[in-house]
Amino acid sequence: MTLPQPSLWSDLKSSRWVVNPGSFIPTSSCPFALTPSASSFKLLLVPLVFYINWEVLAPFVAQGLQNPFRPFFFISYPVSSSPDSDPRYRKGYLDLVFLAYHIVLFSFVRQIITINICHPIARYFGLKSRAKCDRFGEQGYAVVYFAVMGAWGFRIMSQLPSYWYKTEHFWRGYPHWDMLPDLKQYYLIHLAYWCQQLIVLLLRLEKPRKDHNELVAHHIVTLWLAGGSYLVNMTIIGNAVYMSMDIPDVFLAVSIFLSRPFASSHYPRQISKILNYLQLTHAKLVAFIVFLCIWTYFRHYLNIVMLWSVWYEFDLAPEANRVWAPETGAWLVWWMKYQIFLLLLLLQILNLFWYYFILRIALRSLKPSTMTDDRSDDEDDGDANGHIDHEKDD
Repeated sequence: MTLPQPSLWSDLKSSRWVVNPGSFIPTSSCPFALTPSASSFKLLLVPLVFYINWEVLAPFVAQGLQNPFRPFFFISYPVSSSPDSDPRYRKGYLDLVFLAYHIVLFSFVRQIITINICHPIARYFGLKSRAKCDRFGEQGYAVVYFAVMGAWGFRIMSQLPSYWYKTEHFWRGYPHWDMLPDLKQYYLIHLAYWCQQLIVLLLRLEKPRKDHNELVAHHIVTLWLAGGSYLVNMTIIGNAVYMSMDIPDVFLAVSIFLSRPFASSHYPRQISKILNYLQLTHAKLVAFIVFLCIWTYFRHYLNIVMLWSVWYEFDLAPEANRVWAPETGAWLVWWMKYQIFLLLLLLQILNLFWYYFILRIALRSLKPSTMTDDRSDDEDDGDANGHIDHEKDD
């Protein structure tokens, strides 16, 4: 029997459009299959239809006027003085329009990847319960995201003077208000992703994890760093921070892909269960060791390098621009040094919190029979107390 479809208005009022892919259509093969009629897709269509209508009709009724719906889909504020061979962009209020649209876009893409792509894969590998398929899908979506953004961020950094973590260029030439087109798109899309993730957590639209509070704190610090650096024209260091987070998450995904269920523990949850569920045992230990080295280098060593740069290289910024002068793009007053340092330090503390659990997994790996998932399956199939005996599967 097909359940009634929720209306777009009801999804908007309940905020379920962020995670709800559509109506439930039970079938014999998959009692929790979903239609692709996502509310987020309907929201995406509204400005798209207006944009296309303007493009079609404007030549006849409003020649020479720019399409007012263009900021939904393309970055705004090109620097007129920049050459066509090396275009640059500045920030502006229309960036919020681009950001809002892509928050909705990420909700839709997330639904497509988790439901239409990852659920069939999960069922192929024998996952039966809807909860496990949902968790598998959530992690699959994040793996795709971080792989794409990690590669994109690396490409952008290779075009910047800060490649590879030449930290003095975080400050020299400040303010960095004229951005490469790729850098501006990359920044705003990253911000949209983290905003969408924070909405899901704050509204508890999905079952909270054991480290729910730590994840909320992490997302808030990340958005504060990213949004603040964008506002004060420090996108070069922002790109470096993003890189230090994205790349290790991809390697975490690969390590879990090759392993059977074991405790990936708390953060980053996005990749920690993906192939955990597939129960593959080949190359488990080698893959995990590679991940551990990558995580240590990016999440800790490079973070410490950036902390050192903030503390000791802050004064490399031109003295004339270490003032509060938004009209010139300069916001780097003396106390900004301590604010940036504090945020990076908070990020490092959160990373150390999760690093503790990662190291605990490394110790458990010496005893394969004890490599269990502390928090994953107990969230899906546990008893009334939320506990499951993972040893039953061994």
